[in-house]
Amino acid sequence: MGLKLYMDQHVPRSITSGLRLRGVDVLTAFEDGAEQLPDPELLDCSGKLGRVLFTQDSDLLQIAAERQQSGIPFGGLIYGHQLRITIGQCVMDLELMSRVLEPGEMHGVVFFLPMN
Repeated sequence: MGLKLYMDQHVPRSITSGLRLRGVDVLTAFEDGAEQLPDPELLDCSGKLGRVLFTQDSDLLQIAAERQQSGIPFGGLIYGHQLRITIGQCVMDLELMSRVLEPGEMHGVVFFLPMN
């Protein structure tokens, strides 16, 4: 089945487009009408949809860490710092993750890009 991704409002359109060209199942917060949701609700929304949230917003890292420490479940978070990963590398890493991981493997997990 593969990992399904949910892109928050901070993710450049070029990343989403690149993933779609490679056949990755991607939904954006804009498409879902969730771009105005506060970060904790956005994280919840992605999990309810069976998707893993990809973000470049460091505030979500703190929210996910607090949830991990408190045992509050979430569907998973992938973080790529805007200055530490190129768009091309981001697309390649996210595509690979979508092909080899299942949604259940990311529950409660925070993963950082780039992978190398």
